Amino acid sequence: MFWVPLLLLAWAIAGISCLRLCLAAVRDAAAGDGAGEGRGLTLYEAAFLSGGPARVADVTLVAMARQRRLLLAHTGWATVVDPRGRDDMERTVIGAIGPDGQSPIAPVRKAAAATEAVRALADRLVRAGLAVPEGAGRSVGEAVRRLRLAAPAVAGLGAVALLMPVPSGMPRHLVALWFALPLVFTLGCLAIARFEAHPASRWASPAGQRLLDSACRAAAGDTDDDRAYLTSVAVRGVHAVGEPQVRAAFAHREPRPGW
Repeated sequence: MFWVPLLLLAWAIAGISCLRLCLAAVRDAAAGDGAGEGRGLTLYEAAFLSGGPARVADVTLVAMARQRRLLLAHTGWATVVDPRGRDDMERTVIGAIGPDGQSPIAPVRKAAAATEAVRALADRLVRAGLAVPEGAGRSVGEAVRRLRLAAPAVAGLGAVALLMPVPSGMPRHLVALWFALPLVFTLGCLAIARFEAHPASRWASPAGQRLLDSACRAAAGDTDDDRAYLTSVAVRGVHAVGEPQVRAAFAHREPRPGW
């Protein structure tokens, strides 16, 4: 009967993971009541809620490149054309490129994402109830990620139990059936979360996600092609970039030393 403690452990993992998801959903729903009502999202806010600090740097680079104030080469380098930033984010990117006016894109993205301007943007969104506090680890998205880890853990415990000796006369398929119950329970919670909780972003609270959805719908019907394009990049990332050269610039990777 050594498989019984493993079954109890499987139920504990499944139960705790699903309970965390339920508590996170209730907490986020309560915290998001009334948040964001009567307001929209700026381009940078939409970028942060969709992809975090790095996405803010990405959409700033793309916007400046689209206005020909920054050149993004397919080799992965950024070159400043107009050194006068029009807002804090643009000045942050220009500062990250450095005094030479030219730098590889990867370190620029990393440096710009860690600046005070991006942290101030994050703080404003957290205070407005639209973003999840950094390191909170209690959002619906975090709970779903833990639940996804629970499913293979339960399956693994079941596999270990099937490899262990079982009492004579007890069919192994019955042991498998007992472990199938917590696995089905875990997968059922994941399915409910997929259709009800919509943890599409690890950065956005439920209220922030609602505003993101509204921004996407507004962009789809926006007659300003440039604004709709940049909103798409903010929400979907550099995968939404249409220009092949700009897309290649973000995809470029420096060769490793010694290659």
